[in-house]
Order: sequence, then C-alpha cells, then structure tokens
Amino acid sequence: MERGICRKSYQTPRPPPLPLPLPCAEIVPPHDPPDGPERTEYAMNGNELVARILKEEGVAEMTCFPNNPLIEEVAKLGIRPIMFRHERGAVMAADGYSRISDGERFGVVATQNAAGAENAMGGIAQAFGDNVPILVLPGGYPLIERQVRPNFSAVENYRGIVKSVESIDTPAQIAPAMRRAFHALRSGRGGPVVVELTSDVCAQDVPEADQRYDSPGKVRQSPSNGDIREAVTALLAAERPMIWAGSGILTADATEALRELAELLDIPVFTTMEGKSAFDERHPLSLGAGSRATTGAAHAWIVESDTILALGASLTHNGYTQIVPSGKTVIHNTNAPEDVNKDTACAIALVGDARITIKALIDEAKAQTDGQGRTSDAAARLAERQREWMAEWTPFLTSDEAPLNTYRVIHEINTNVDHENSTVTHDAGAPRDSMVPFFTATSPHSYIGWGKTTHLGFGIPLMIGAKLARPDRFCLNFMGDGAFGMSGLDLETSVRAGLPITTVLLNNGGMATYPGGFPTARTQFGVSHMTGNYAAIAEGLGATGITVTQPDDLGDAIRTARTLNDEGHTVLIDVQSNYESKKSRF
Repeated sequence: MERGICRKSYQTPRPPPLPLPLPCAEIVPPHDPPDGPERTEYAMNGNELVARILKEEGVAEMTCFPNNPLIEEVAKLGIRPIMFRHERGAVMAADGYSRISDGERFGVVATQNAAGAENAMGGIAQAFGDNVPILVLPGGYPLIERQVRPNFSAVENYRGIVKSVESIDTPAQIAPAMRRAFHALRSGRGGPVVVELTSDVCAQDVPEADQRYDSPGKVRQSPSNGDIREAVTALLAAERPMIWAGSGILTADATEALRELAELLDIPVFTTMEGKSAFDERHPLSLGAGSRATTGAAHAWIVESDTILALGASLTHNGYTQIVPSGKTVIHNTNAPEDVNKDTACAIALVGDARITIKALIDEAKAQTDGQGRTSDAAARLAERQREWMAEWTPFLTSDEAPLNTYRVIHEINTNVDHENSTVTHDAGAPRDSMVPFFTATSPHSYIGWGKTTHLGFGIPLMIGAKLARPDRFCLNFMGDGAFGMSGLDLETSVRAGLPITTVLLNNGGMATYPGGFPTARTQFGVSHMTGNYAAIAEGLGATGITVTQPDDLGDAIRTARTLNDEGHTVLIDVQSNYESKKSRF
C-alpha cells in the first residue's frame, strides 16, 4: 500500500489579493444610480429580499457556481456559500444535503443564467427522478431579453424535470413566490423547486409593503379509517405478506414505526434502493435491499408473497428497481395519489404521510388482534434463504484476487466503517448493483441509495452535500474510474470547503458495466478503455491519495482514511481492481 504523504497538499492556497481600485475611479453603490434618489432604511432590492427569506427559513449554507448576485447577498447575512467546480456538482451537493436532512432542512443552490442554468439540468433531473426536494435559484435574463432566441429560460426548459418552476417578473412577486417554493419543498411528493431570478427585476427595490414574508407550514395527510381497517384485515388474512419500504419512510421519520409494525405483524421487510437504511438490515425480519440486483431472501419473498404492503414507495417500474409481480394483493401507501395504479395494480390505496399511516396501521392491528399481533415462521425461513444465498457469494466477498475483486472491496468497506456514524453511497453503473445487496445498512442514512436516473459521478458531490449537512459523519462514496471523470475535480471543493470525504475508486482501466459491450469498437478503437493515476490526481487537488494493489491492504487504507477525515483531510483510495461482472440478479 502506498500513501501520498505530502502535507503541503493539505493546505488550501490563499486566493490572490483583490486589486486596488484605480486612483481616479469613482466607486458607485451597486443599486443606486449616481443621480438617483437616496435609499431609505427600508429599501431592499429583490436579491436582498430573497437572501433575507432564506435566512428566515433557517438556510445556513448554499451551494453555487459560478456567479449569481445572490451569492454576495446571502454571505452578508451569514449564510455560507460553497463554490463547486461545475453547476451539476453544486446541484448534486444540494441533493445530498436534502436527502440526509429528511425534510427538516433543504439543499439550496444558485447558478448564473444562460450556461449556468443549462449546465444544472443533469443534477436537477437526478433529484427529480428520486423525488428529492431542493431549491434551485438560477439567474434569469432581463425581462426584455427572455423571449429572444436562443436565450435560455428555466421556466420553459425545466418543466419536465421539476416539481414547480416560476420566474420573478415583478418585485412584488418575490415573497409569494418564495412562500410557494417552500410550501412545495415541505409538502407532498418531493422534487426540485425552481425560482428563476430575473436579473433586472431582482435588482430593483421591493416596495416596503411587498417585503412581508409568511413562512408556510408542512401539510400532511392520512388515509381514511375505513381504508386502514381494510388494509389490516388483508394483512392478517395473508399467508405470506411482505413489506416493501421506500424512501418515504426516511423522509417521514418513520423508521421506528416501521420496525414496530414489522415486529407486531411478524412481516419481513424489503427496502428499495432509495429506501435502503429505512430498516436495520441486521434485524431478523430484514430481506435486505434491491436495485436491479437484490438478496436471495428478497427475491424469494417477492416471488412467493401473496400480499405486499408498500410503504412510502412509488412502485415505479424502471431498469433500476425490483418489480412487483402480477397477481399480488398490493396495499399501496404513498403521499402522491398519482403513484397509485401508475405502474403497479393496487387493491387498497393508503394515500398519506408514511409515519401517520404506519401508526394508524399499528393501532388498528392491535385492535383487531387484542394487542397480540401476528406470529409466523418468517424469520426462520428468511434466515435459511439468506444462508443459501451467502454460500454462493462468500467466495467473491473474501476473494484474495489481485487486482482486487469488486466484492472484496465492498466487503472491506462493510467491515471497516462505523455504520452508525457513517454515510456510504454507491455510484452509477457496476458499483450500484454490486453494492446495494451486500453493504449492511443499519441506521437511517448509514447508506444513501439513489438512481431512478443514473448520473455518473453523483457520489462525490452527494457525499460533500451529506458532509455539509452532517459534519459529524464519515462520508464515503464507492465509484468507478468512469464516474470519476464526471466529478473528480470536486475533490478540490471538498478540500477547500473543509468538508472531508473518502472516495474508494475502482481503477480497472475501463467501464465494467459493459464488459461484453461493443467488442469491435473496443478492440479496434479502444472504446471504453481509460487509464489514470487517480491517487496522484487527488494529491494534485490537495487531497491524500492512497493506492491499494493487494486485498489485505484495503482494510488498513479505509481505517487510515477515517483518521485522516477526522483530521480534516479528504482522501481518495485508488484500488487496482478487476472487471468483475457477476451481479446478484435473478
């Protein structure tokens, strides 16, 4: 194992001093023309009002790139702006901030207009795919230029990838627009919320009467008593029920309620990729989690169950989810009515907040069973299925191959992190489907699963955002060399911002997601081949680079990374790995 030890790389270089103004230059206040009227003590322009509203809403940090008048205005109020190396990274960090905050706080990101708003689209689409509430504040062209081709309009172009979007067309609109934005963030299904800050409008003073802001509360709903009663009756009558838990369990702070329900009715729990960590995977009733890949027990219950209780889940079908087979009795809880009967036929709909719904199910189950609940042999059957499955996979997880097998890398991460005080995530492609079934999630957000749309490189900014929201946690992302090319420069952001994370990178010289893809293009033209000394790149960005070539060295490297993170140093572990393509798919 080789470690970069240059301590100079830990020091963030000071920015050059700002140039002094020319001796003859006249310094003019930015908002008042030289011959204009003097501003009163109540004067406040649109950008200042937006900043004040963010402060009132408890926003303490804002990610950004590269320019927006709001950056300076929030800084004046003590809100910390964190500059990323690309708009996409800034948006993705806001996403990570929101995911780990469970609706108590929201990631906020500012970009400039034009190319800035355009570059942000990938990150916004990722948050939309996973229903993550973030507040996006792009700059906008002046009103008179907005409709001129090819000027970019967020309102016109974001509609398909956001929960809501509006532009500021008059100073009087700012406070109500921000109220609508925070209502959308707090209530209903999550998603990106966009307020486009039209440049000339937001530079104008806002009349004192229009500066009032009323913060909206959170709106939660519950299913009817009759639907709850019918759902419990169906569960008690089922021969082999299972619970299908989604990310709504996490956002509703319903993990303890979920455990109580599962134990009361003795029902095994499967979590979706986005819901992973909503149920302790060490629990005897845990089936584990699934993307396209899943555990042996989860696959068995998905196939053999007769009744499925989906909680806080959309039951969306795509290439990165398990699918509910036809012929099941499906009881579907979601906070979005449009999810019901969308992709999965539903017998009983329980539209409402997941925690409220689960507590109602618990009360009704106790009432229908005189407080005794339900018992079965589910835990024993589940354990046997898991033993059979692990017998097949243990040789991969403990492999002594060099270059390292992907599953040995996952095993070492799983063994050497403090799960209750860590947040781990995969990246898109092979790391996702390799890791989701095998990493043991224990407590809420010990793992962050993502990927109804799968943007390579999401892991680095996601973990920076998680670290920003929860600086007490050890934050680790597991990615391939292809993903690193999409966001690797934001290791420097991690260093500069004092938000140390650890990246474990599979350096196998190519794209392992497509091991058999395009053989002619690969053989004749080198398509998918890629090389790099990623530990050295990390050193050049001010982080610590560690190279691992032997399996027995990886555990020590991860423990070293934990120590260095605690000391404030960002770490990249460059693992020389193989092209392992086997996945736990059925």
